[in-house]
Amino acid sequence: MTETRPREHRKGPVQLRGKQIPDTTTDERLLSDKDGADWVHSDPWRVLRIQAEFVEGFGALAELGPAVSVFGSARFRPGDREYELGERVAAGLVAAGFAVITGGGPGVMEAANKGAHEAGGTSVGLGIELPFEQGMNSYVDLGVNFRYFFARKTMFVKYAHAFVVLPGGFGTFDELFEALTLVQTRKVRQFPVVLVGTDYWSGLLAWLRDTVAARGAISPADLDLVRLTDDPDEAVRLVVEGVREMRSSEQAAAEEAAAAELEDDVTGTTGTNGW
Repeated sequence: MTETRPREHRKGPVQLRGKQIPDTTTDERLLSDKDGADWVHSDPWRVLRIQAEFVEGFGALAELGPAVSVFGSARFRPGDREYELGERVAAGLVAAGFAVITGGGPGVMEAANKGAHEAGGTSVGLGIELPFEQGMNSYVDLGVNFRYFFARKTMFVKYAHAFVVLPGGFGTFDELFEALTLVQTRKVRQFPVVLVGTDYWSGLLAWLRDTVAARGAISPADLDLVRLTDDPDEAVRLVVEGVREMRSSEQAAAEEAAAAELEDDVTGTTGTNGW
C-alpha cells in the first residue's frame, strides 16, 4: 500500500510543512552508516540533542505523580471494541489515582487519553517523529514530542508504576517485551504488566509457555510477570494490587536495610576498617 506524504511534520520542537518535510527521520539518520567517517564530526552534536530530549522529558514529567503507561494499536477507531476498552481502562485508572501515559497518537492511544481526560485525570502523550506523521491527539493535556525512540521509551518506563497493554502491533510488542526484559533482568523494579484481550493475547502467551519456556529460553516463572484479562475493571484492580504489593516490598526492603545498618552501628562494624 502506498503511503501519502504527510501535510505536516513535527521534528522535535519544530513544525514543518510542504517541501520542508524531510525524507528521513532523526532516528534513521542516527542509525545510518552512509556517512562513513563523517559521524566522528556530527555525532558529538547529536549527543547534545539527545541530552536535551532527556532533560525536556524529565522536566515535563518530574512532578507527574503515580502514573500508568497504556499501549495499543494506532489503527483502531471509535466504535471498535479496543477503543472502548482503552477509554474504560483509562477512566478506571484515573479513579484509582493514576495519571495515564500513552504514545499520544490515534487509536487505542487516543482512547486512553480521552478516557483519562474526560474522567478529570492527567492525560499524557509522548509523541515521536515518524515518516508519516500521526500527530498528538486532542485529548492530551501534557504532551512531549521526541525525535529518538530510546529517549521516549525511557519516559514510558521511568514514570510508570504499571503497564496496561491492549491489542496492538509491532510498536506495542516492542514496549511490552522491553518492559518484561527490564523486569526480568532486574534493571527496573517488578511493576505490574496487564494484558487486556484474552482472544488477542492467548496465542502469544501459549507460544511463550509451550515453545519458549519449554525450550529453556525463558524460565516458566517469567510468565508470572504478566496478567491477562478481558475486563477493564479487573485490569485496574490488578494494577492497584500490583502497585500496592510493589510498594510493600520496597518498604520492607528499606526497613531491612535500615535495620542492618543499625546493627552494624551497634556492633561497630561500620567504616572501611570495620571500626
